[in-house]
Amino acid sequence: MHTQHFYDPLRDKSPGQGQAYPNSYWASQVEPVPLHPLEGDQNTDVAVIGAGYTGLSCAWHLAKQHDIKATVLDANQIGWGCSGRNGGFVLNGTGRLSFSQMEQKWGEHTAKAIYAEYRQGIDTVQSLIEQGNIACDQSHGGYLKIAHKTHAVEQLQQQAELLSARYQDPVRFIPAQQLQAEFLHSPQAHGALHFPYSFAVQPLKLALGYARLAEQAGAQVLTGSPVQGIARDNGKLLLTTPNGTLRANKLVIATNGYTANRFFTAVDGRHFPVLSSIIVTEPLSDAQLAASGLKSGLMAMDTRTLKYYYRLLPDNRILFGGRGAIQGKHANHPVYQARLLNALTDTLPALSGIKVAYFWSGWVSVSLDDYPRICQADDQGQVFYAMGYCGSGLSFASQAGKRLAQRVAGDTSLPDLPFMQSPLPHFPLAACRRLGLWAFYHLGRLRDSI
Repeated sequence: MHTQHFYDPLRDKSPGQGQAYPNSYWASQVEPVPLHPLEGDQNTDVAVIGAGYTGLSCAWHLAKQHDIKATVLDANQIGWGCSGRNGGFVLNGTGRLSFSQMEQKWGEHTAKAIYAEYRQGIDTVQSLIEQGNIACDQSHGGYLKIAHKTHAVEQLQQQAELLSARYQDPVRFIPAQQLQAEFLHSPQAHGALHFPYSFAVQPLKLALGYARLAEQAGAQVLTGSPVQGIARDNGKLLLTTPNGTLRANKLVIATNGYTANRFFTAVDGRHFPVLSSIIVTEPLSDAQLAASGLKSGLMAMDTRTLKYYYRLLPDNRILFGGRGAIQGKHANHPVYQARLLNALTDTLPALSGIKVAYFWSGWVSVSLDDYPRICQADDQGQVFYAMGYCGSGLSFASQAGKRLAQRVAGDTSLPDLPFMQSPLPHFPLAACRRLGLWAFYHLGRLRDSI
């Protein structure tokens, strides 16, 4: 059987042109939208590269709030990258820094402002869903952060106290007995934090909904249009694609984890693409549901160094994800599917023997210092980007699109947050990134086994 080449941002110059969606559970539920490539020579106020949450949210906010028309270009399909492959968790945060780490790094005042931005990100997603009447299978069971071993319980209790006292977050700590009785039956659940305001979506339906919203507001969304070159030309930016050119006053790069290693000097070498893989099971029987104790709409992530995340889907399947291969060419190897299935049945032993119906992988963008940026990338004030969400970008990407639109429009009311004060730092010894990741995975598995 011929398998489609799996795009690797560190090795391939381009993600292709007009590539089909991966064979994911999400893609099986949508009708493909016909490709609409850029043809001929066109002009636009703002060119946006990437038709995912960041780019589409940016285009909508530019049109709706700033009366600026944008043209969104994507090499493949709407939501083909991170936005159509993720687990659909709408969470309070991004990057990999805890609130206590943020307080140590920037002080309590800034940490509180970041918390407010995270919560606003969730509100931005909800607002876009409501404004676009987007049917994206929302489920509202809340989000659990689960202690996978007893030594992680105290840390979760401390987090609950910090979030409640300092940020007035409605989080609650759930002790092991209550967790087993009310949420799930698992030998790897020793206590949890419950965040009631988090919700889940069908991520690809959400991306397609964002695209419709952006187009209704006056933006143009063009697919099957990989950008092959970006040049400055008489004060404008000239983007070249296989079938045409686009001349723009300003440029937004919104390709995040799918940004090629050598794409444009403003973003080259500033992020590390890391694979995350997901399985979706066959639907659970009533007996399996009862034996696993899974609460409807449950979203969960554990406290491992190499975290697993999972949720009960509306049709009673289990989605279960975690870190995948190191290189793109190995992304679809059966060993990674088997590893996730073993982890799932270790977590929920009642599901022993469950079959996998779907398996796919996608890139997440990791930043050197564990938090993303929303920034102007040149001295001329023409190029902007948001990247480095570290694998938790659904709500933040939607918010980042809003903030990018403000930056492009010259809005001076942006909050003074670390995300917006500097560009992403370069990775030193960029060629050694994957060797470092291999070492990190081995160390992480050792830590998680102790």
